[in-house]
Amino acid sequence: MKKGLYIVATPIGNLNDVSARAIEILSNAEVIACEDTRVTKKLFSLLGISLKKNFIALHNFNEEEQAPKIVEEVMSGKSVALVSDAGSPLISDPGYKLIKKCKEAGIYICTIPGCCALVCALQLSGLPTNRFMFAGFIPNKEKARKDFFEPLKKLDATLIFYETAPRILKSLQAAKDVFGNREMSVAREITKLYEECLTADVDELILHFSEKEAKGEMVFMVAPFDGDVNEDIDLEKLLLQKLAEKSLKDAVKEIVETYKFNKNEVYELALKIKNDK
Repeated sequence: MKKGLYIVATPIGNLNDVSARAIEILSNAEVIACEDTRVTKKLFSLLGISLKKNFIALHNFNEEEQAPKIVEEVMSGKSVALVSDAGSPLISDPGYKLIKKCKEAGIYICTIPGCCALVCALQLSGLPTNRFMFAGFIPNKEKARKDFFEPLKKLDATLIFYETAPRILKSLQAAKDVFGNREMSVAREITKLYEECLTADVDELILHFSEKEAKGEMVFMVAPFDGDVNEDIDLEKLLLQKLAEKSLKDAVKEIVETYKFNKNEVYELALKIKNDK
């Protein structure tokens, strides 16, 4: 086996998704760089791969320190396999600093492709796949979530995020506030027994996860911004017309549902119009 660094994708749920090539590389590599040595050793045991190797922990908190040591291992003539706890390394997982240092050192780098949750989820969603943006994990705090979503709301691309089950309702609500009532999708337990992908408007998803406890790791997706929908609509003029016919609440509701404007923006402008009068 040629000395160098091998980036190896591992299963995200179903063990049968591991490739024969991945097993071959992991079996022959002398050094295994991994997020959690316990998780990787368990995987090796399930795959019947020998544990008589040098396992090096490489995670978000020590990559700067560990990367030069791994480079030294390769330079001394060894082959190193890089894995994450599940899926494709470097995708919201550590590794890019190591790759950068290996490239600077002129080290041979090879990728062994396989499972990647964001790609699998996008395939299941039914949302446009010709252009997409992966934005990683959604922040935990309410204001941080909205600040995180705000610059993305007018992108002509399907947006993909990672989220945890306990926080999915809060993220759906924040997404509704920023993106409006667009089509969205939540995929969970991908490749596992209870794999599920729900695609609907955000209100339906909020209702679903309000009634049914969310479980498992999730991929959350938002349909692209359709710039043509509201481009030629004068919102203030439309509100003046609707407020002359309906209550503020009903006017805002109708405009949001019909034209997919951001509810908060419509409500604030409606209040301003009413107060000015």
